[in-house]
Amino acid sequence: MADGEISIAEKRATVETAFDVLLSPLASAQRPALDAIRIVDSLFAIGRSEAPFNDYPAEWIARLSRRHARVFIEHGAVYVADLGSKNGTTVNGVAVRETPARVRAGDELCFGGDLCYRVSIEPRARIVAKSSAVVAPRLLLVPQRGDLGLQPVEVQAFPFLVSKADEVFSRYKDRYPHQVNYISRRHAHIFLKGAELYVEDLGSTNGTFVGGIRVGESALPLADGDVVAFGGDHFVYRVTLQKPPEVEPTVTQLLLNPSVAKLSDVADVDADKTTFVGAAHSFLDIFCVDPARQREDEINEAAHVASGHAGRTPPASGGAAGASAKSANGSHSADSATNESNGGRIAGVSRRKQRRWRLIASELSKAFAGDDRASMRRFAMWGGAGVVLLGAVAFTLYMRGSSERELKNLLASGDYTSAVQSAKNYLVTHPADTKVSALASEALLKAKLPDWLNVLQKSQFDQADAQLAEMKSLTANNADALSLLGELQWVGDLERFVAGRGGVEAPIRMYQDEAAIGGLLQRWDDDPKSHQRALDRIASYVPVFTEPYAQAMSHLRKLESDDSVYLAAIGRLDGAIRTELARDKPAALPSVLDDYAQRYPRLAGLDRVRDDLRQYTALLEAALGRQLSTLLALMKTARFSTPPFQEQYRQLAATRLPSADVVQRHDAIAAAWRRGDAQQALTGLQSMPAGPWSDVLAAEFAHKKALLDQYNDLQKTRNGKDYDQRLLSFYASLDPSTDVWFAQSIQNDVAALHDKALSRAQDLMLRAQSLWKQYRASGPIGGTQRLEAGISPGFRNEARLLSDAQTAAQQGMRIYSQLKAEYPADFDRLLADIEAETTLQRRSLTELRMVLDPALLKAKLALIGGEQSEARQLP
Repeated sequence: MADGEISIAEKRATVETAFDVLLSPLASAQRPALDAIRIVDSLFAIGRSEAPFNDYPAEWIARLSRRHARVFIEHGAVYVADLGSKNGTTVNGVAVRETPARVRAGDELCFGGDLCYRVSIEPRARIVAKSSAVVAPRLLLVPQRGDLGLQPVEVQAFPFLVSKADEVFSRYKDRYPHQVNYISRRHAHIFLKGAELYVEDLGSTNGTFVGGIRVGESALPLADGDVVAFGGDHFVYRVTLQKPPEVEPTVTQLLLNPSVAKLSDVADVDADKTTFVGAAHSFLDIFCVDPARQREDEINEAAHVASGHAGRTPPASGGAAGASAKSANGSHSADSATNESNGGRIAGVSRRKQRRWRLIASELSKAFAGDDRASMRRFAMWGGAGVVLLGAVAFTLYMRGSSERELKNLLASGDYTSAVQSAKNYLVTHPADTKVSALASEALLKAKLPDWLNVLQKSQFDQADAQLAEMKSLTANNADALSLLGELQWVGDLERFVAGRGGVEAPIRMYQDEAAIGGLLQRWDDDPKSHQRALDRIASYVPVFTEPYAQAMSHLRKLESDDSVYLAAIGRLDGAIRTELARDKPAALPSVLDDYAQRYPRLAGLDRVRDDLRQYTALLEAALGRQLSTLLALMKTARFSTPPFQEQYRQLAATRLPSADVVQRHDAIAAAWRRGDAQQALTGLQSMPAGPWSDVLAAEFAHKKALLDQYNDLQKTRNGKDYDQRLLSFYASLDPSTDVWFAQSIQNDVAALHDKALSRAQDLMLRAQSLWKQYRASGPIGGTQRLEAGISPGFRNEARLLSDAQTAAQQGMRIYSQLKAEYPADFDRLLADIEAETTLQRRSLTELRMVLDPALLKAKLALIGGEQSEARQLP
């Protein structure tokens, strides 16, 4: 496939542009009134003379070149190319040089260092009906002079690159070497903007002319009847724009039989001698500069002189008789000189060959000179040896070509299986035979590819992989075939991925699809031209491959579009998540997730992120609030499924969570306490190693010791006058999940006091309600009180009201829960409100840990309460 040409599948697959590119100017005091730029065409020009920059004040565009840069869209991806501007173009601060740079949503794009924009990509309503899209006119370039033997050029797809390396012009290099070399390797291109065709010079050495005027830094529209010239007065064409027919020929017809595109609108053009350009060139090739090849053009003095005099008609006008005569005479004389030069070179080569053969003959005559029989014997000996040698060479050449002839015969007869086996046997000993390797590849694909396509279209991907493995085993010594099978493997992997997701329009699953999409695109982007050439070659061997190849290219372009929009969005969201987690601000993330869900409707996997966020927020709050029992319970159930939360949890566990040794010891202590071995539990707490959680463990020891003492005292006062009241108070303070043994030991006594217990629970809830109203009436604890250098009476009073309200509400609800009794629905809401306020105050205080004295912070947290001895843990 020639440079700049696209693949067969690209001609078959129609992928409409599905988004607009929006350039939003970054804030600047010097340029307060800049408007956003919306790019809807596939090519957008950046330069001082281009809209909208030509309307800006001069000081705003002082560092902008006339031909500064181009932004273009290719197969669902956005690129920017710098055109050798004086002050450069950057993407996220990185300079764009000879190769166009990929631009994604969120990137910062700067021109000249001053004009900077934030790139966003806005999905556009998908175009369903092909007839609703703008159809490009067909361009016919008819040579102005019939005596040069130039062929008309019909261009059916855009952009079209004018290049001396392209077959359209390089075919004339033997006849007109200088004239072809007046055309640059990147001379000009004709592209579609809206429904019009434009021509733009790419900084060529000898220029591009339209109607006798040299094209400057801006592209010019092409109208029917215009005369366009490239590099001077030789390649001069009249522009004919043909309206597209109502029914387009299929691309298969264009590929297999280009003559179906008849030029019925132009009677004087011979369709059989017209050069058809049915495939668009690539903007990536058009704007990719190779410095090593920039200055290899010849300078056409006539073109430069003509373009420098505004009062004269340039040679490219094609309308002036004088210019035409000059062109004709100059071309004929140049051709004559060229022919004479070529003839002289050929004659010189012939004379050198004759001298070489005469020298060999002379040496042979010397070797066999003389009349004696020895000379005759020498002659006979050398002559016989020569005959044998020539025979051996001829036999070797014949045998070397026998395998190739055999393969060709088998291919011609359709016996592909035998051809594969014959080639396999031959390549075992001749793996470097490229001709046989190519024939073997063709035979293998013709024999096996149809079956592979059949299972692939049925989505039987494991079977398709097995067939590829079998094909590889048949061609182990054929590197050419192995490379083609690698392309088929990529097509199969692409289709497996698309089908597994439910189609190309299926949602993009965050933290699940990025690696697969990135891997598929990376395998293609490593050398897209080589991949296209290989796949085109496969399609030429097995035409039925054209349809699945076109489908694969369509899927590829959709993935490239998703990479530009959705994967870029996932990258930004992942960065926001990691930033907020590192700042201990997970509470800022729910609104961010909601915003992304609204802006990117095909973004899936946010539910996993929300679940991880819920778990992590609870863990962090328990850790910061020093709620050890709650924290240990959360650590046992925490399961994170997304990378940022997994990594942040590992970091949290290594720095701020209890160590594995503390967790193990505490589990043993909790087990002993639940089975009633209180003394062992207390001993275990006392023997805990010193560490960050020592103060919390000491508080737990004090709480458990107090419970044990209270229980022992309760047993001593059984049947006393205040036993019932003390029993219910003790029962209310028990945690049913940790203080199991104590709850069971007094269960019968409590059951006997069922009605009194319920009355006690109701009293506790009414007291909690009263305390909560007092707390709300005097106003919650504010930031100023939390920041006080000491503990003011106001803070102490508010903290005590909140702590007592929580203790009473928790105890009352425990009695209801332990007795499995019904209670008013308002009690649940009351407890939830009190605990939410307690959690908020503890978290707000903890966030001041870098400001407040540690002892003061600990004292304030103790006043507010929270977990400590009264944390509610229902079964």
